[in-house]
Amino acid sequence: MKKIILASGSPRRKELLAQIGLDFEVIVSDAEEVMTSTYPGEVVKELSGCKAMAVALTLNEDQKDAVVIGADTVVAQDDRILGKPKDEEDAFQMLHILQGQTHQVYTGVTLISGEKKVSFYEKSDVSVYPMTDDEIWEYIHTGEPMDKAGAYGIQGHFAKYIREIRGEYTTIVGLPLGRLWHELTKFMR
Repeated sequence: MKKIILASGSPRRKELLAQIGLDFEVIVSDAEEVMTSTYPGEVVKELSGCKAMAVALTLNEDQKDAVVIGADTVVAQDDRILGKPKDEEDAFQMLHILQGQTHQVYTGVTLISGEKKVSFYEKSDVSVYPMTDDEIWEYIHTGEPMDKAGAYGIQGHFAKYIREIRGEYTTIVGLPLGRLWHELTKFMR
């Protein structure tokens, strides 16, 4: 199997790749996140591509045939992207929009090896139970929402507010493992 490089410092993505038994190294991408699209699915494909390409361009001769995996995740409500909150008030506004509603989480993945490149995205629907303002603030005060798209992490304290998921759970965490494995095995043939 070719060497695999994850172009992300996300601890969740590292855990997910390890979960399926992949041996990989991490090189964190310093790519500037530039979006030309507004549709969430295309945005995450673009951003994952930027991250993967930024790392691929830094590889030395011994690493040139490695497969670089770039990924990006966004939360969207009615196709409006909710990024990482800038402060607690912003987190409150995002969670207030999401509570009692169903929203989408998109994760885009790009695989690059030499001249070969494949990008795709997966989408999962997430329904959140209604939350009171006090519950929202209690969650914000855990500190968990501050570095997460949409101001929540499904794998943490916020799990108690999840009513239903339609789609792959790992897409919501940050790396759609089933689709990634399927695409990676085709890519490496």
